Amino acid sequence: MYYFSPCVCGCCGALRPRYKRLVDNIFPEDPEDGLVKANMEKLTFYALSAPEKLDRIGAYLSERLSRDVARHRYGYVCIAMEALDQLLMACHCQSINLFVESFLTMVRKLLEADKPNLQILGTNSFVKFANIEEDTASYHRSYDFFVSRFSEMCHSSYEDPDSRTKIRMAGIRGLQGVVRKTVNDELQANIWDPQHMDKIVPSLLFNLQQEEGIERSPSPETEKEKESPVELTERCFRELLGRAAYDNIKNAVKPVLMHLDNHSLWESKTFAVRCFTIIMYSIQSQHSHLVIQQLLGHLDANSKNSARVRAGIVEVISEAAVIEASGSIGPTVLEVFNTLLKQLRLSVDYELTGSYDSFANMGSKVIKVHEERQLQEAVIKTIGSFANTLPTYQRSEVMLFIIGKIPVPGMYPALGSANTGVEGSRMIQIMLLKSLLQVTGFQSTNILTALPTSFLDPLLSFTLMEDAEIRLLVLDILISIIDRHDNRHKFSPVRIISDISVLKLKVDKCSRQDNLFMKKHSQRLYRHIYLACKEESSVQRHFESLHTLLGLICVELANEEVVVDLIRLALALQDLALTEEALPVYNRCAIHALSAAYLNLISQLTTVPTFCQHVHEVIESRKKLVPFLLPEDVLVESSKIPEKVEGEVLFVQAKIAEMLGGSGYNTERLATPYIPQITDEDRLSKRKSIGDTVSLQLEMESRNSPEKEQRSTAEQITFETLKQAIVDSVNVEELERERRRQVVERFQTAPFEEIAAHCGARASLLQSKLNQIFEITIRPPPSPSGSVGNGHGRSHSVPVYEMKFPDLCVY
Repeated sequence: MYYFSPCVCGCCGALRPRYKRLVDNIFPEDPEDGLVKANMEKLTFYALSAPEKLDRIGAYLSERLSRDVARHRYGYVCIAMEALDQLLMACHCQSINLFVESFLTMVRKLLEADKPNLQILGTNSFVKFANIEEDTASYHRSYDFFVSRFSEMCHSSYEDPDSRTKIRMAGIRGLQGVVRKTVNDELQANIWDPQHMDKIVPSLLFNLQQEEGIERSPSPETEKEKESPVELTERCFRELLGRAAYDNIKNAVKPVLMHLDNHSLWESKTFAVRCFTIIMYSIQSQHSHLVIQQLLGHLDANSKNSARVRAGIVEVISEAAVIEASGSIGPTVLEVFNTLLKQLRLSVDYELTGSYDSFANMGSKVIKVHEERQLQEAVIKTIGSFANTLPTYQRSEVMLFIIGKIPVPGMYPALGSANTGVEGSRMIQIMLLKSLLQVTGFQSTNILTALPTSFLDPLLSFTLMEDAEIRLLVLDILISIIDRHDNRHKFSPVRIISDISVLKLKVDKCSRQDNLFMKKHSQRLYRHIYLACKEESSVQRHFESLHTLLGLICVELANEEVVVDLIRLALALQDLALTEEALPVYNRCAIHALSAAYLNLISQLTTVPTFCQHVHEVIESRKKLVPFLLPEDVLVESSKIPEKVEGEVLFVQAKIAEMLGGSGYNTERLATPYIPQITDEDRLSKRKSIGDTVSLQLEMESRNSPEKEQRSTAEQITFETLKQAIVDSVNVEELERERRRQVVERFQTAPFEEIAAHCGARASLLQSKLNQIFEITIRPPPSPSGSVGNGHGRSHSVPVYEMKFPDLCVY
């Protein structure tokens, strides 16, 4: 029979392993007393002295914690986690990996608990662990559970608002800890994989969005103690994006786009703009163009979505481009503008057709015209935002790219779809010219590169179109490019100024490039300005823009020869207002006022006293006799130009030439009236649409046809012929308009085979004419001997282009 003394049980405690005894000693009898610090120091020293025991210490602590959680002894749970945290901070040996596994097991157990306090406790311990830089790598550690659990906590719907906020903030800090722990560790699972980003990013955006529905009344004490969930979320989001490398930008941005799509947040724009503002400021600057490209791709993917959604995406693109002004577009500059112009064209098609599908009307989506107009304005604004980020040489390329997209009569094809027709081409012309105006807002030092021939030719062709809005846009574009010293606003409104020094014009000496430009293009500019004044549909803004353009040419590009030509042009405009009786009264008054205001300006710039005196006398006479011929009174009610305007109210070209001749100006040129030369380009541009251009081509063809030639030779001009021509002149315009309409209708409705056959006939006619010309050119000359071969009158001499002439006969 064995007998055990009561003291044996007490002695058995000494037989337990030392690490267990040290662990047990850190727990007080009353958990409210907290961790026993002296015993904790002993446990830490033992762990540092015997690192091989660290994994056992962790396993035993994990066992005790699990037991305490099950028994709801949460005080001891807190003590165990505090001990684990201190051991983690103190030990960095190679054996720490096994200890970390025990630690993460305990954190997982706390996160799985239902109590908010335990979840927050586990999160705090994980955040501390995430801030530790480990000396040894871990090949088998996984954080998938923590990504999922922390993301779930970010969406917590706990009943108590305070507890819910604490759980969500804990989830945000936990995600931040996961990112810090894994983002730079190549041995860990890639946190940038879509499976992880699709959980992390939406969780952060969900909390970032909560600010809109929260009305906070912060107290000074709470603001000092902690930051709000939104501020914490933004800081975490910025840190995540700041760590993204080149290959990871797409995976980080794509969940943002999907979140905005799924929650219909593009239409409100505010939150979407805020998200991408954070993104553009947080990522590395050299990666900004990747975000822009993703947004443009997303815009293309939503081409058939509602106009409000597309407008929201465009607004975000515009804001993103403004933020990163240095290289945000990247290497694919023209692709960016091509995408935006494509959206502009699609919006015009949608507005005119009323459908997102050209083949079948999508009844579920109703197109609202005012929303499409808002989208178009947003796209134009975005084009301007992108243009402002580009250097001058790239802006010139973009200008050429856009002008190449505009349907110009006779030069480029129409961009409108088959369903939109002429009106679609007109709207696209207006939209693209507005876009071009946004791009031209820069100051170029070299006018030759800013206005190359390839750009100026199609641009000037628009100044003669009958659409008043198009002409006004072209004038604004020319003004924007020529104005290099911000003088344009000083010329409006049009008025007579006795002393132009009050305008404080910035005038520089004309450079060599400016002289070359004016030598090459000045006459074309003058001609288009002159012809633009003859347009009956011009209104006040057109004449104001023309005055500004003339003033800028005088200030920015004028040399002595240019000044002479500008004076001649102003006097020619005066003659135009006197002789062109078909113009409306207002237009004739406005042309007189334009001429007076401009001569007043240029006379003071030339500083020739006699010239200034003459202009001043004429203006004073007009103030007394015909005030409606001055810009200040051009809109007077019931104003009429007298049947004969003459005498002291007109500027006299001979006097001006004599006055300026004494100051060294070219008197002979000054005395020659300016007469614009009408070119084929001007006649071609004077059309309403592309269809009218086809009409012109057919008209020229019909005039050159053989039947027309035979019929014209047979006709004889008699008195009756002239009489009949006068009688029928009233109906000529209507008949011509009807004929053009039929031609346009034919080209729009005729089958392709018929049009192809018609073009083939034209080619045959051209070939026959060429053969006749070649026969005349290659006709052999007479033989020097005067003899004929074989009794016939036909010589077999070599053609002219094969004959060899003596050297003395060749120059």
